[in-house]
Amino acid sequence: MKSRITLFLLFFFAFVIHTYAQEKVTLSGTITNKSNTETLIGATIYIPEAKVGITSNSYGFYTTTLPKGIYTIIISQTGFDNIEEKVTLSENTKMNFGMAESMKTIDEVVIQNTSTKSNIRKPEMSTNKLSIATIKKMPAVLGEVDVLKSILQLPGVTNAQEGASGFNVRGGSVDGNLVLLDEAVVYNTSHLFGFFSVFNSDIIKDLKLYKGGIPANFGGRISSVLDIYQKDGNNKEYHVNGGIGLVSSRLLVEGPIVREKSSFVVAGRGSYAHLFMKLADEPSSAYFYDLNTKFNYKINDKNNVFVSGYFGNDKMDFNNSFINVYGNKLFNVRWNHIFSDKIFSNASAIYSDYDYQVKVKTIGLNWKSDVKNYNFKYDFKHYISNNLTLNYGLNSIYYSFNPGTIRPFGENSAINPEQLAKKYAFENAVYLSAEQDLSDKLSLNYGLRYSNFQRLGKQEVYTYANNQPVLFNQQFQVYEKATPIGTINYDKNKRIASFDNLEPRLAVAYSLNNDQSIKASYIRMSQYVHLISNTASATPLDIWAPSDQYLKPEILDQVALGYFHNFKDNKYSLETEVFYKKVKNKADYIDGADLLGIDAIERVLLNGEARSYGLELMFKKNTGKLTGWISYTLSRAEQRTPGRNADEPGINNGNWYRANYDKLHNLSITAAYALNPKWSLGSIFTFQTGKAATFPDGKYQYQGITVSSYGVRNGNSLSAYHHLDISATYTPKPDKKKGWRGEWNFSIYNLYSRSNAAAYSFRQNEDTGMSETRRTSIFGIVPSVSYNFKF
Repeated sequence: MKSRITLFLLFFFAFVIHTYAQEKVTLSGTITNKSNTETLIGATIYIPEAKVGITSNSYGFYTTTLPKGIYTIIISQTGFDNIEEKVTLSENTKMNFGMAESMKTIDEVVIQNTSTKSNIRKPEMSTNKLSIATIKKMPAVLGEVDVLKSILQLPGVTNAQEGASGFNVRGGSVDGNLVLLDEAVVYNTSHLFGFFSVFNSDIIKDLKLYKGGIPANFGGRISSVLDIYQKDGNNKEYHVNGGIGLVSSRLLVEGPIVREKSSFVVAGRGSYAHLFMKLADEPSSAYFYDLNTKFNYKINDKNNVFVSGYFGNDKMDFNNSFINVYGNKLFNVRWNHIFSDKIFSNASAIYSDYDYQVKVKTIGLNWKSDVKNYNFKYDFKHYISNNLTLNYGLNSIYYSFNPGTIRPFGENSAINPEQLAKKYAFENAVYLSAEQDLSDKLSLNYGLRYSNFQRLGKQEVYTYANNQPVLFNQQFQVYEKATPIGTINYDKNKRIASFDNLEPRLAVAYSLNNDQSIKASYIRMSQYVHLISNTASATPLDIWAPSDQYLKPEILDQVALGYFHNFKDNKYSLETEVFYKKVKNKADYIDGADLLGIDAIERVLLNGEARSYGLELMFKKNTGKLTGWISYTLSRAEQRTPGRNADEPGINNGNWYRANYDKLHNLSITAAYALNPKWSLGSIFTFQTGKAATFPDGKYQYQGITVSSYGVRNGNSLSAYHHLDISATYTPKPDKKKGWRGEWNFSIYNLYSRSNAAAYSFRQNEDTGMSETRRTSIFGIVPSVSYNFKF
């Protein structure tokens, strides 16, 4: 199989180069911010004489091939003044452009960072790109705008629930999201119950969310890709900006190391609400901190080196009963090299580490898990012609999983610690894709990714009778853990299990005219690592596990069809999409699964399937004093785990049932209004159908104890989730461009104090003996004020 794949890729590569390579003059260069030389991602370069429109890549690089002649170059980017320049091309030419930041902050505010042509004609669909300028116009929660809160206002994206971390995309689970910060994997995206994200908006340069139509250079997850890049840092001047709020504060410093050749940027945040809690004798507390860093050095016109990192941690103490600590550590070294005016490359060496710890004081137990990965990737972008661009590369990731180190303390300190078996894996992939314009109306993006995953030793692996780690008890009609009958010892790097998958990708765009297009896409993706998390537990656990002979890789097939329409010179735009997703090998828990301290996760899991489908609508007002959008999603997310044979019922009798993250309706209204140069207003209204839940449908007596009986899994719903957030920003001196500049932000989260349910608990009243339901809510109305500054 591998040899056939290699031959196919070589043939395909040779064919397109032979067909499309032409001797023409090439114009190439880099687009930057004139004031600080920060590279600009997605800047549009349009050449009217040739009817050619292209965009700068993730590092600001652009290239186009044209016949010799005189051309007009028009460059545009959100928040910057357009550049229009006449250029005579008689030979290969390199031209770098520096764009000046626009002073038109009131009369014209643009949300979407794309031009009409790229929005309508590019075969890019199920993709949303938000500029930081747009995000900063949204209501701030506790004085700070939030990257993850912004994407929750997009169609097809919901939060798991209030007080929960992560987000769900098109009915997918949280672990199905590939979240990248400067290409490094972020395993947990939230601080403080999801109230803050790990992304400091001050240092973020660009973000892009792929819900479908995902290019072949991305893999390893089946739900979405959130691709985030940090700023490079100002290499001309030193600048400082930050903010002081009621709960947290932040500070960013940037400047040149070697002027116009090398720069740095360092940003840090920290919360201090726990200090006020101690003063008020509150036994519970929570705080977080994080630090972002980035350094870059321009060796010459063809070589750049970037070093970036992230370090963050959360600690939450719940009523002195248990302590929850978790954090991410990321480190990345990248090398950009321009081989020629048509070949751009990026090589990255990346380290990611996520650790999760629960210290249960009531039983004297400290449990810690972590996942580490070492990643090397090498990507190429080959501009064959104006109508054809190739992307190709490779990616190798080595994983180390620690499912649990259990250390007793207190009265149990004499008991020896227990180390659950560590697990190791190696994931490799190669890909080749093409972006091709077949005509003025028809554009394609197609490619193929080959992935291989190997589960490796050193480890002793349990064996089970009939190779079944889960047994079905016929007498009680329940699934139970099987008792291992032996072990197999695998030496270091010895292969335990191996998987190969081909992942084709295809996206098509057909332009009806300059303002309307129809798009369609198909993707297949594979996910080899899984988050095993029991969110119903009193101490929710995060355990990452690799695929093996029992826990199979999840395989996604997704199709989408969309209609896109721009109105009145892009003042308004409409995006509509329908999608259908199907997932094989969806892991499902048996009833009563307990994850704490389990050494073989396969003993509580069964393999099933999942599906989701829906309609997404998004209407945007892109320019003027009032900007914003309305997004609505009608969708369904379901899963099914049938019995393994005719004698087993499976989960929920083998029928389809609602997934934990199923929400039928999802409505978001986002608005920003520039009242005058000093005052700007923002608001967000969110409504979501309540998430799926399982409620008791009766009770019975067992040995004098009242026991609740439950109906079908996820046959009930929590109450609807909705809230309204508003904000106002006051800038005393809006025209001041140098020196100390400050602004005040006033915001109210959950204006009408909606008590959204985070969970329900069911119990028997000790006095009356009646059953009662208790709803747990985390946040009511939360007003805040912060002072932001820069100089």
